[in-house]
Amino acid sequence: MERTLVLIKPDAVQRGLIGNILNRFERKGLKVVGLKLMELSDEILDDHYSHLSDKPFFPRIKLFMRSTPVIAICLEGFEVVDTVRTLCGITNSREAASGTIRGDLGMSIQCNLVHASDSIETAEVEVPRFFAADELTDYESVTDTVIYASDER
Repeated sequence: MERTLVLIKPDAVQRGLIGNILNRFERKGLKVVGLKLMELSDEILDDHYSHLSDKPFFPRIKLFMRSTPVIAICLEGFEVVDTVRTLCGITNSREAASGTIRGDLGMSIQCNLVHASDSIETAEVEVPRFFAADELTDYESVTDTVIYASDER
């Protein structure tokens, strides 16, 4: 079963959208296996956004991501990475489709409410960056047997 990382960003925290966003993932049938409120350190941000470190807007991203705590979520499910990306919508919230988190609630490219791993390989790196192994749970849910069992190949 795949796992992925979602960060509920400072703009969503400040606007009181944590429950709304988390609810969308749960309504889809995804299983929450890790959840925590955390302040991001420079070390985590430098690592997480290393692919943007040479961009002129990088300091602004770090300042934004440190403006409030974020909610780190590890979700589990069948094809969870692609499912979460679809639920989130494209990065630019003004262009994101209606019905997606960013399309319905986001305001811009930076204030786009959530970060979601973009591939299984990225998720395998990002989840341990934000969660120690003992912070993640394994449990059987109805979703595992009712929804996913019929979809697995």
